[in-house]
Amino acid sequence: MPFRDNATHLRDILEAIQYIESFLVGMNLDAYKADLRTKFAVERQMPVITEAAARLGQEAEVLAPGPDWKGFRGMGNILRHAYHRIDDELVWNTVKEELPSLKVAILKALETER
Repeated sequence: MPFRDNATHLRDILEAIQYIESFLVGMNLDAYKADLRTKFAVERQMPVITEAAARLGQEAEVLAPGPDWKGFRGMGNILRHAYHRIDDELVWNTVKEELPSLKVAILKALETER
């Protein structure tokens, strides 16, 4: 039995993306690397996204096609188990290049749910 329903997982992802966006307003990569609080805040929200993606499983591709769901689930393993290898640029690039399209897919999926 799933922990929560699919729509709740989608909303969890959306909320985490919105938090990350708010943390990074006005920042570039160098500012991000230099700001431990922001890095840690972003790194706290990324596992929310990756865990919700894992809990959605293969349903994620059906509910919100397009994003690299497998990649997000894999990143979760790195964040949880290889925390000593977290690469600031990888996190930054994921946030800047992958989260916008994920957000669009999530919003579309949630709109369909209504």
